[in-house]
Amino acid sequence: MGPPRLVATDLDGTLVRSDGTVSARSAAALAAVSAAGIQTVVVTARPPRWLHDVEDVLGPHGIAVCGNGAFVYDVVGRRLLRQEGFDPTVLQAIVRDLRQSVPGVVCAAERGVGAWVEPDFPDRHGDAQANEAIRRPLDELDDEPVGKLLALAPQVATDELLTLVERIVGDRGVLAYSGAGGLAEVNPPGVTKAAGLARWCTDRDVMASDVWAFGDMPNDLPMLQWAGVGVAVANAHVEVLAHADLVCPSNDDDGVAVVLESLL
Repeated sequence: MGPPRLVATDLDGTLVRSDGTVSARSAAALAAVSAAGIQTVVVTARPPRWLHDVEDVLGPHGIAVCGNGAFVYDVVGRRLLRQEGFDPTVLQAIVRDLRQSVPGVVCAAERGVGAWVEPDFPDRHGDAQANEAIRRPLDELDDEPVGKLLALAPQVATDELLTLVERIVGDRGVLAYSGAGGLAEVNPPGVTKAAGLARWCTDRDVMASDVWAFGDMPNDLPMLQWAGVGVAVANAHVEVLAHADLVCPSNDDDGVAVVLESLL
């Protein structure tokens, strides 16, 4: 098993510790890998605006495949490099169907230019840019592409919600679960972390066999299975642990750094 040409890592629950920080050890390991000529890419469910707080960790050429693959974002340059969006008519039909079938559901739309959230959608993460979001019904969405639809129904058990949303959406979108309770994330058809990373690599002549990918949740699993080596942190979802090529220490024990240090 040779060293990779590219390292891809999830953020929350993988590189980022439970307290929301990236350790000095993990930051140093990423920097060392980059200095050794190995490309690094963050692949995350976060939208572009939630990546600025990890800019220092990503280095001067920080690139993120974010929104579960819907966006490619130059974090340092604050530039959206690529985006994938729903067909607007299909998106509105999905929202209508969710409202009819999911008790108490409220929705939000992630776009490259920022969030569009329904008035009752809560700010559960203390988003510093929440005041910049457009708070209006999704029926009034403008023409900006929507890369990810959020359906929040905290009164419905998470497993039940995910099953229900997957049935409602069908082939009109891809359901992703990144660990947030009572929340279903839906991307346009064909948009996943794995697909976004694969496209990025293909454009740079990097083969899947030359990629090591790290993750913890079911939305990471296709990416880990696509990569030459898929690594799960010890705190990962049981399904991810079962299918990963390697298991490293947990996010709180700097598992990604442990593996990266072994490559150098």
